[in-house]
Amino acid sequence: MTLQQLKEAALHRFAEHGYDGTSMAHIAEDVGIKKQSIYTHFKGKDELFLQVCNEVVENELKSVIDFIEQNQTRSIEGFLYDFLVHHKVRYEQNADTKFWLRISFFPPAHLHGEVMKNVYSYLDKMEELLEPLMEKAVSEHQIDETIDVKLATAAFLGVLDGVFVEMLYGGPERTNKRLDASWHFYWRGVSKE
Repeated sequence: MTLQQLKEAALHRFAEHGYDGTSMAHIAEDVGIKKQSIYTHFKGKDELFLQVCNEVVENELKSVIDFIEQNQTRSIEGFLYDFLVHHKVRYEQNADTKFWLRISFFPPAHLHGEVMKNVYSYLDKMEELLEPLMEKAVSEHQIDETIDVKLATAAFLGVLDGVFVEMLYGGPERTNKRLDASWHFYWRGVSKE
């Protein structure tokens, strides 16, 4: 058993069952060790959870940065729509994203402050990364020049939040419906058409 296997097992358990629905015994069982062996690496469930949380934040930010780097030359319309789809696909296929969304909306009460510090840092960084792309789109006349870039970026992240809520509560069909409807009206609001 490696430390990485232990963190992977914890990640999957927390992503599927949340903090309260996961015990150290479950994690140990998934790895094939005795529960006491976990304490060689972590003082307790809180420490393990927070370490997984910190690594997931880094992975999720890296995913955003990679997406931006690979797609920044595209039209803003295609870029923003695919940014939404990118998050939907990651949620369906990636335990990091599933964990991240779950704890962003349902942090353990006693760790709320520490978790939300990561959540707000992530959101602020995402906004910081998207604003220059919106500014560029305005300067290239891809979106309405009268649009306030900061507001348009914040509104876009509101659309993303709505999609996140459906991912958590509604399932794929409702997520697709929310994504398409929200995108349609968001784009109508910022585009030059």
